[in-house]
Amino acid sequence: MDLLNNFWQLFLLSAPWLMLGLLIAGLLNVYLPANFLNKHLGKEGFLTTVKAALIGAPMPLCSCGVIPAAIGLRRAGASKGATTAFLVSTPETGVDSVSVSYVLLGPFMSIIRPIAAICSAIVAGVLVGRDTDRLQTKPAAGAQTKTSCCASKTAEPEVQTSCCASKTAEPKVQTSCCDKPNKALQSQWQKVQQAISFSCNKLLSDTMVWLMIGLFFAALVQTYVPESFLTQWGSGIVAMLVVILISIPMYICATASTPIAAGLLLSGVSPGAVLVFMLAGPATNIATLGVVANELGKRAVFAYLTGVIGVALIFGFLTDYLVTEFGFVVSPQLGEEHQVLPYWLSFICGVILIALILRLVVIALQAKRKVTGKSIT
Repeated sequence: MDLLNNFWQLFLLSAPWLMLGLLIAGLLNVYLPANFLNKHLGKEGFLTTVKAALIGAPMPLCSCGVIPAAIGLRRAGASKGATTAFLVSTPETGVDSVSVSYVLLGPFMSIIRPIAAICSAIVAGVLVGRDTDRLQTKPAAGAQTKTSCCASKTAEPEVQTSCCASKTAEPKVQTSCCDKPNKALQSQWQKVQQAISFSCNKLLSDTMVWLMIGLFFAALVQTYVPESFLTQWGSGIVAMLVVILISIPMYICATASTPIAAGLLLSGVSPGAVLVFMLAGPATNIATLGVVANELGKRAVFAYLTGVIGVALIFGFLTDYLVTEFGFVVSPQLGEEHQVLPYWLSFICGVILIALILRLVVIALQAKRKVTGKSIT
């Protein structure tokens, strides 16, 4: 019973942020020109990764909300490295979490936390990008392929591999992302409708399974792992590794992790281990790793975890060193507990999200029945 209750509470907490992430992804898909992302975030490289990390850092999206937003970026033309950097920096820090860190943990942690988050995002993005470069192979002789959505028009149409390559549709009624004239004629309301339709159908369908799995594992941890479990390790590498192992199945955003971090500090956990928790918790949950494997490839998961965990450990040791040697003050100040969003808003968003998910399930079942019926006949 406690497991179901915790799952429901986590679902309600995540529902508003998930819907915000879906909406942002839909708007990106409709309003951002394809050549914009291809120009700024489409190529693998250090500068592109830095741009994506800086774009994601101030955004107030949590672990659940960043998933559809990152998928939207990827499918709009962003490179694997840029998508990874955005996927890491957005949930690890934000304007809201920095302000909460200042209030609950003091100025030192509010400064080092976003710096560590951006560094973590850049390293993870570069590692995933390099892994992608190593896997790329040269095309066969005489063949020209497209890797972007609306790449150069000089390539032979017979070997196009982008979304522009469909030959079944009539040329005058293109529906791909290359259909610039039709988009230009759309009214603003039609564009908003298109964004909502994309978010509530294709994008939610691609992400809802991993989101539910992530929430379930988070509920398991919350139900069966006592809060005192982490406090017994205190400080050092063992404490940091235990924090990482616990944070992987957790489902928590940067803002929500801050009061927990303050409680861990009061219980005797070192500032470095607390920082590791605030970095690894939002970025390494089961749902995020599942999406990374699905969208970027299974090899990218290892590079992703290496970047996030490696940088978190480095900054954890650096934090403990600075606090010990230079006397920086990390002072947990736990005041009244308050909700980031009102309960009524979370409840309404939760009900809407359940309705959207059930709608997709019904559509999938109907499609399956039609396929089964045709195969029988």
